[in-house]
Amino acid sequence: MAGRLKAPTGRYGGKTAEERQAERRRRFLDAALQLFGDTPGYRNTTVAALSEAAGLSTRQFYEEFRTLEDVLAALHLQVNDWAEQAVLAAVGDAADLPLVDRVAAIFRAYAADVTGDPRRVRITFVEIIGVSPRLEEQRLARRARWVELLCAEANAAVARGEAAPRDYRLPATAFIGAVNGLLHDWSAGWVEATLEEAVEELVRQLLAILRPVGWRPGA
Repeated sequence: MAGRLKAPTGRYGGKTAEERQAERRRRFLDAALQLFGDTPGYRNTTVAALSEAAGLSTRQFYEEFRTLEDVLAALHLQVNDWAEQAVLAAVGDAADLPLVDRVAAIFRAYAADVTGDPRRVRITFVEIIGVSPRLEEQRLARRARWVELLCAEANAAVARGEAAPRDYRLPATAFIGAVNGLLHDWSAGWVEATLEEAVEELVRQLLAILRPVGWRPGA
């Protein structure tokens, strides 16, 4: 389809056109979280099935999106935004804690948000993979955003004298890959450990990056 259909304007049922559009979009994304993140998955979902699950028509779908890939792209960003909000809230709450406690609090917040709903794990680590060059670019861009956030926290720890000064971009990139891999495997049941044990392992790995052997605070 060349473009989206024109959405109706004006007030109806006490809601503006913008409010109705936002509600329709939310319903489509809620339905997509269920269908893409569970059964039958993104590749086996049709526009008709998604519209039915949302309680809307296919015409309304094309008023909001061009393709199902657009829905997956929006949902992937939303799931990442939820996780980022949880992390930023934890960063603020743990600002005055020692490094070890601060890192643990941040990772617990991230892990709890991502793994609290298995559908979010599947959207983040499974369904987004290999769909198209466009979504691969989006996935890598969001990963880069997580790397930048981790580098910012590492550099803040350096400024406090809690971590070794270095360029953290490469180790942060490697560490984010480890986080994604471990949490995906844990959620899939391939890792025999509790979530707390998985988080503790990630915390140990990050602390080893921030405080390499031989380095001491204030050295």
